[in-house]
Amino acid sequence: MDDEEIYGIDKEHGHPRALEIIPDDFFWDCGDDLAPFGSDEGDMALAEYRDWRKANPATPLEACLIWTIESVAEIGAAEYSDAIFNEATVRQQIDDPEFDDQHYIYTTDVSVIATVFGQLADEGTIDASAKPYAERALKRQIVWAGLQPGWEYAGDYIANLKRLETALAEA
Repeated sequence: MDDEEIYGIDKEHGHPRALEIIPDDFFWDCGDDLAPFGSDEGDMALAEYRDWRKANPATPLEACLIWTIESVAEIGAAEYSDAIFNEATVRQQIDDPEFDDQHYIYTTDVSVIATVFGQLADEGTIDASAKPYAERALKRQIVWAGLQPGWEYAGDYIANLKRLETALAEA
């Protein structure tokens, strides 16, 4: 990304390697709520990642993800393990009226996804240490979306998440 201040996401400013890995329009659509940067949460996470990167140009992305998880999910990064996408656990959290799954699952995971894929969009790479966080976020979002009763966009959202899983493996 060049030195000019870029807001949001678009193909015109995308890193060539990111465009090669994810040419799909949905990825670059800042108005599609089912895209990584289209929701308010994804847009905010991208902006916060870019601010963080300016202040920490040589720091591994994992440090930003730890900060994101601890501040959004209000848990230690070690708790953001493979256990988070266990279907029974996610179902229990959704069914618990005291647990705000919209925030602690959706917002957290979208923030992680947008942060990781923000690095790809801007730098053309994803730090290896950041990939497990994105894998967990994508897997939990697939489970979470599949458990949303009557959500008519769940299938489209899950398809986008699966395309991101493929892209993550290529990055």
